[in-house]
Amino acid sequence: MPTFVDRAILHVTAGDGGHGCTSVHREKFKPLGGPDGGNGGRGGEVMLRVDPSVTTLLDFHFHPHQRASGGRPGQGSNRHGADGVDLVLSVPDGTVVLSPDGEQIADLVGAGSCLVLARGGRGGRGNASLASARRKAPGFAELGEPGEQLDAVLELKTVADVALVGFPSAGKSSLVSVLSAARPKIADYPFTTLVPNLGVAQAGDLPPYTVADVPGLIPGASTGRGLGLEFLRHIERCSLIVHVLDCATLEPGRDPLTDLDVIEAELAAYSADLSDRPRVVVLNKIDVPDGRDLAELVRPELAARGLAVFAVSSATREGVRALSLALADQVAGHRAAQPPQTATRIVLRPRAVDEADFAVRAHDDGFVVTGAKPLRWVRQTDFTNTEAIGYLSDRLARLGLEAELTRLGAEPGVAVTIGDVTFDWEPHLSGRGAHGPGSAEYEHAALGPRGSDDRLASTVRLTRAQRLARRGGSLETPDGPDKSDGP
Repeated sequence: MPTFVDRAILHVTAGDGGHGCTSVHREKFKPLGGPDGGNGGRGGEVMLRVDPSVTTLLDFHFHPHQRASGGRPGQGSNRHGADGVDLVLSVPDGTVVLSPDGEQIADLVGAGSCLVLARGGRGGRGNASLASARRKAPGFAELGEPGEQLDAVLELKTVADVALVGFPSAGKSSLVSVLSAARPKIADYPFTTLVPNLGVAQAGDLPPYTVADVPGLIPGASTGRGLGLEFLRHIERCSLIVHVLDCATLEPGRDPLTDLDVIEAELAAYSADLSDRPRVVVLNKIDVPDGRDLAELVRPELAARGLAVFAVSSATREGVRALSLALADQVAGHRAAQPPQTATRIVLRPRAVDEADFAVRAHDDGFVVTGAKPLRWVRQTDFTNTEAIGYLSDRLARLGLEAELTRLGAEPGVAVTIGDVTFDWEPHLSGRGAHGPGSAEYEHAALGPRGSDDRLASTVRLTRAQRLARRGGSLETPDGPDKSDGP
């Protein structure tokens, strides 16, 4: 069973908004009590929050589907429904949130950093909130809006000051164990380390720093060979790269200089951003016979390349203190040189100031309407109530949809689709005029008994067998005219 997961696919669903309530106040000796239906509650949101005690994405590996609770429906006597409870998911420090196509949504760094991943649906308004001068007692209420649903890819990039890189069995885990209190698995065979090991080191009076042991890299790691492709991302956040070179290897064709060139080539192939990170070279295993001689042989060549070189032995701890002091000093200098900035980076995509509320395009033999407002209004409309349908028609006309369809040459009876709803367009339902269809006087006169609209008595019908799939079942429409529903 895995104990460390640094990549997971998350399927989240925010809570649905509660339905509004249709209610009329009834009390003895008060025949005109008026509407008193309350609004539905907001659906709960799905949020990601950095928790320092979490170090892996393992929970999402076993539970990829997460859902927030929905809002409660409104009730009579102007009682609003309760909001849904937000679902807060704890993630490790350094978690990157990506869309399924690889586009970055947010980079969560720092304890407490938070991101709203999926927003809850709005609660529907009750008939008390829908009352107006010309619609004094609405016989309908709005439905709650469904919560957002999306898939997100979570990738963990370890937040460490120092990254130890090198070939398998170069002694990286052993070096971490002597630099810090970490106790990684150590053995005498390659690829002993299968997950990054993180430790906190303290050197003298300098501030503590974190050191990460990245699993062994081999030639071709940047293209997927070995474990490199899985864990190279853990190097991206480090401020200092430490090459741990094995001075006691017996493999043919390998020596410290060759190993250094191979690892540098893999780092360059993975990301060009790593080229400006300072480097330190550690010649490890000088306690092994011939290891010290080889270290002294290659030291001048490494120094000629402008690299700081340290010869150490993790077994005897020779040279470890000097190395730790040097690393702490370089990390402190790097921190002091960095400008203050907010750790969490969230990609914002605001709406353009000149963006239209809707758009109409021709499709097959009809038209398709897109836009946030029309889609939201359709989702909140109860299509079993003709008064609610008439209210939707009036809202769309005031938005300018009627005029746009006329401008595009739409003929009466043409199919118009908004979201999942397709209807036959009838201009006289929502046309504009001083006293004609669409005017306030016309809308007021068209209202029938509570919950009905005389304009939809015999003129509007559906053109699809299935109108809209909603919570609680599907609304099926038989062939031929449907006199109970409208656009």
